[in-house]
Amino acid sequence: MNYLKKVVIVFYCLFSGGLYAQQHPSIMLTKANVDAVREGVELYPLLKTSYQEIKQQADVAIKQAINVPVPADGGGGVTHEQHKKNYNTILNCGVAYQLSKDIKYANYVKDMLLAYAAQYQKWPLHPKRKENHQGGKIFWQALNDCVWQVYTIQGYDMVYDAIAPKDRATIENKLFMPILKFLTVDCYTTFNKIHNHGTWNVAAVGMTGYVLNKPEYVEMALKGSKKDGKAGYLAQIDQLFSPDGYYMEGPYYQRYALLPFVLFAKAINNYQPNLKIFEYRDQLLAKAINTSLQLTYTDGTFFPINDAIKDKTYETIELVYGLNLAYADIKPEAFLLDVAQKQKKVIVSDAGLKVAKAIAEGQSQPFKYLSQWIKDGGNGNEGGLGILRSGSNQDQQCLLLKAASQGMGHGHFDRLNILYYDNNGEVFFDYGASRFINIETKRGGHYLPENNSWAKQTVAHNTLVVDQQSHYHAKVSEAEKYNPDLIHFSAEPNMQIVSASENHAYPGVKMLRTAALIKIEGAHKDLLVDIFRVEANKEHQYDLPFWYKGQLVDASFKVEAYKNNLQALGNNYGYQHIWLNAQNSLKDQSGFVSILNNKRFYTTHFTSDKLLNVKMLSIGANDPEMSLTEGKAFMLSSQANASEQTFVSITETHGNIDPVNETVESAYSQLRNLKLISSDQKKAIISFSYKNVAYRYEIDYQAKQNFARLIQENKF
Repeated sequence: MNYLKKVVIVFYCLFSGGLYAQQHPSIMLTKANVDAVREGVELYPLLKTSYQEIKQQADVAIKQAINVPVPADGGGGVTHEQHKKNYNTILNCGVAYQLSKDIKYANYVKDMLLAYAAQYQKWPLHPKRKENHQGGKIFWQALNDCVWQVYTIQGYDMVYDAIAPKDRATIENKLFMPILKFLTVDCYTTFNKIHNHGTWNVAAVGMTGYVLNKPEYVEMALKGSKKDGKAGYLAQIDQLFSPDGYYMEGPYYQRYALLPFVLFAKAINNYQPNLKIFEYRDQLLAKAINTSLQLTYTDGTFFPINDAIKDKTYETIELVYGLNLAYADIKPEAFLLDVAQKQKKVIVSDAGLKVAKAIAEGQSQPFKYLSQWIKDGGNGNEGGLGILRSGSNQDQQCLLLKAASQGMGHGHFDRLNILYYDNNGEVFFDYGASRFINIETKRGGHYLPENNSWAKQTVAHNTLVVDQQSHYHAKVSEAEKYNPDLIHFSAEPNMQIVSASENHAYPGVKMLRTAALIKIEGAHKDLLVDIFRVEANKEHQYDLPFWYKGQLVDASFKVEAYKNNLQALGNNYGYQHIWLNAQNSLKDQSGFVSILNNKRFYTTHFTSDKLLNVKMLSIGANDPEMSLTEGKAFMLSSQANASEQTFVSITETHGNIDPVNETVESAYSQLRNLKLISSDQKKAIISFSYKNVAYRYEIDYQAKQNFARLIQENKF
């Protein structure tokens, strides 16, 4: 009998007899541990500062008149922000009440909830609900209503015993029960959707069901409206996460979805510990939290693949919750404490107490970033992400090869895209999403039209474009049918390598990309080696852009930028947003471009088995509302159509500048004579020289061992 069937049987037995006896508070902060947390606030610095911040916010809030406005504005608007402020106030005051025992905080929560109860049922669907999304009543989309409820029910749980039974009845019957009906009946499709919107919905309903002692709602939250296990919380864990804990929409949405997953898990564990929810799918939630951390660069920012706002770091509140619960309730890994210290806060809760105590006792160990292949898909068979890292956390090289599934509606058409980081920043970057989130003055805080016309398109990424068209013609329904395949992954000390293929993005076209970090004697840092082979059943035009940060400082060819009358590079699939600044048709098959980025030089040498046209590009064409952000690229294009072509590049990190003392060191690359010796379906052989040594490498696409190897080294 599998685990899910066991869970279903246990739930049937429990629900037929009702839930366990009620006790408040009972989610993050529990009645059994309130005294210990109160003592911990005085003993452990991180818990103390975290509580002081919450209490200060609560103290500011209760001095103001309660404001429950009729919903009117979209994301970032006045009423939107007020209702967000209200749910944070409800939770903060709940915590302040439990730890200070001052009834004024509980009374403020009670009065605010009564104000909502007096109005909620009169409100229609939000007047500015988002197109193609389930509208909410409090907010423009039901998703935000669910977030409101997840926070609010925790605050209510904390002040429950301080509210008179009559007022509790009013709050529950006129506010929370109508909300439950809205989220399960009016939002039926979203409630049963395998998606982050569905996750927030089932968490809101399930947590409310526990606090209000409504077992039928808990059962629906866990198993879907039909209670058959095909939807609901458990199905979402099964289908949205891979066995490695990767969330299919990408790191940015993994961060967002984690909060309802872990909060509901905490509630399940507290109310029904015999279900062992933290053990589900081999401790899947712990893996998801650890994987979220591994999906960041050493500056804490998440890899911005798919629809992502690039400023998000692991300091976000979702990862604070997730890390605290992972350490306290699942597995007390000492390296998690290192991240908690960088987050500079803990949740004022049972879990936060354990984390703060362990840090105060000196149990923290440095967080270790790993080179790894992270599988995608519920069964781990839908491609994945290859991450290669070299160097210390203070100055780390990091290469990401994206060979994952489409990622549903938030996915971009960027199969075999690479990102490259060094020196605490981006070198080859991803644009992320085109959106000014919650800034109502910019298209109401919605995704901008350019998110579809530019950010999702293939040419906006560091991957191959065929005939100036995006992968799968930018159709999500087609892209979701297929995924890239891993060819090889290994992370040996002197050579880390990942290779993956994509054979469905264009009809009759097979793409294979191999990227590596290779240590060689005398090099300041590992060389980034990139080999992209394309094979087709007819001739095509191939473009391989490299979007970079920094300034162009040198090239093997004379760059003569157009002085006026700039033209867009094309008419569709993102090309219409690119200015063609210069182009050079190379007379031989090799060249280089050198970039100065964050006081360090990066020289990319490139070659091919066909003659190349190098185009210098910038973002900004056909942008009437000035919405697109700055970006530059060099693009390697085939001079003539071809059925097969192999692009090879090696990026060397070298030298530095000191702008204060006006000194420059090692501004010139030491790599020379990059050549593609041979390339076919079976293997590729490249050669180059570095300082006084000539190297020749073989990449064997069919080898299970010795996939990539140094086959010749000559000193001269």
